[in-house]
Amino acid sequence: MTDSAPSSGKSPRVRFAPSPTGFLHVGSARTFIFNWLYARHNGGTLVLRLDDTDVERNTDASVQSIFEGLRWLGLSWDEEYKQSERLALHRRQAEAIFAKGLAYRDFTPAHADPGEQSSSQGAWLFNPGMRELTREDSDRRATSGEPFALRYRVPRGEDRVLRFVDAVYGEQSKLADEVEDFALLRSDGNPTYHLASCADDADLRITHIIRGQDHLTNTFKHLLIFEGLSTPPPQFAHLPLLVAPDGAKLSKRRHGPVVSVTTYRDAGFLPQAFINFLCLLGWSPKDDREFMSLDEIREAFTLENVNRSNAVVNFTEEDPFDPKAVWLNAEHIRALSVEELSRQLAPFFAQAGFEATPEKILAVTPLIRERIKLLGEAPAAADFFFLPQLAPYDPAELIPSKGGDAAMALRVLQYAQEVLATTNFDHDSLDQALRAAAAHLGLKAGQAFQPIRVAVCGRKNAPPLFETMTVLGRELCLARIRQAMESLQTRE
Repeated sequence: MTDSAPSSGKSPRVRFAPSPTGFLHVGSARTFIFNWLYARHNGGTLVLRLDDTDVERNTDASVQSIFEGLRWLGLSWDEEYKQSERLALHRRQAEAIFAKGLAYRDFTPAHADPGEQSSSQGAWLFNPGMRELTREDSDRRATSGEPFALRYRVPRGEDRVLRFVDAVYGEQSKLADEVEDFALLRSDGNPTYHLASCADDADLRITHIIRGQDHLTNTFKHLLIFEGLSTPPPQFAHLPLLVAPDGAKLSKRRHGPVVSVTTYRDAGFLPQAFINFLCLLGWSPKDDREFMSLDEIREAFTLENVNRSNAVVNFTEEDPFDPKAVWLNAEHIRALSVEELSRQLAPFFAQAGFEATPEKILAVTPLIRERIKLLGEAPAAADFFFLPQLAPYDPAELIPSKGGDAAMALRVLQYAQEVLATTNFDHDSLDQALRAAAAHLGLKAGQAFQPIRVAVCGRKNAPPLFETMTVLGRELCLARIRQAMESLQTRE
């Protein structure tokens, strides 16, 4: 029997090992975050290792995309490695396993590899002809240059049970007789995922492997490799999968950009809000909290609180973002200081083409903070602060909603123009002057303020009027009121 038990009381060493075959998947990001949380909660070390030995699928663009996504999250790692730079180690470890008699050479031609087929008796487990080849015959064929794959000699007919206790899914076991003689080295001499991963985990002294549930069945093979390396296996913790609303596993191929971390970044999610959202997909602090700071999550995080059920990411073709993710982002936006939020908004205003000084953004930020859920919504919510001239008015919007007409709207704007030309342009002065103007005209404040609001903002739904006018300034407000009056006069 092979057992995997929790490691001793040493500081944990965990690893995040993405394969650079595309953008950073939200599921991979969650795995990274959980590893980071476990390491930081327990005073351990986080290793970033690029599992880049699949030369046919790995690309430099994917490597850059992974780092781009990780850096946006803002969570650091302690050590960094590339698997492709460790091939000599992998081959040495494979040879050591072979030397112990725990592996054998399989000279079956690659195009007829029985490991990729099923027999009439069921799934392929081993090739007796190759497994029983004598060492002399094996050495002779290898010396002659005949290509071969190196396969693990899985114990057969011994009633061996491979067993480990998963920190999330509990005790797991499988008969060794049900595990195929898996490859360690391909016929081109390159290591398989199984060998390279375990060889690196052993060499880097990884104590805890926290990864997706889709790797759970691989663990039985990995137990055998660790045994072959004479290395105690790490503690395993497999995370529930992220699935789409229809229950399908979130897939780059099927679901596209909706599962990419950079899609969230580009839409204007705050990294701390995105982390908060991902943590709630498969984990909870068990006290009904949802909105949490990173420090609060780190303090509360344990593997015992990871759920076994797959976590659903709710999205539609029309809306790629889970409503809870959007809600959490809005909460995190409101939790930021005005100064920090203005810094976060600056790139989005620049991308929209607005010439916005830091001072102007700082003045606008408190007026739109409650009106946006994503940073990317800020340019649309605040465009009238930065545009030199508004689009042509809809005269109907300038007319007060209750009991108003075009003549009333024009009279309000004409009188407001006179008042604003001499009034101090601060909140209290504007408030006092425009309320007095409404009373002078015999109108309720709401009737008088609507034409002015639409004139200076271009819309009825806008931030508080007096704060907005203060930021816009006297000259721009008067110019827009004149433009609105012309629109009404043209209608008449």
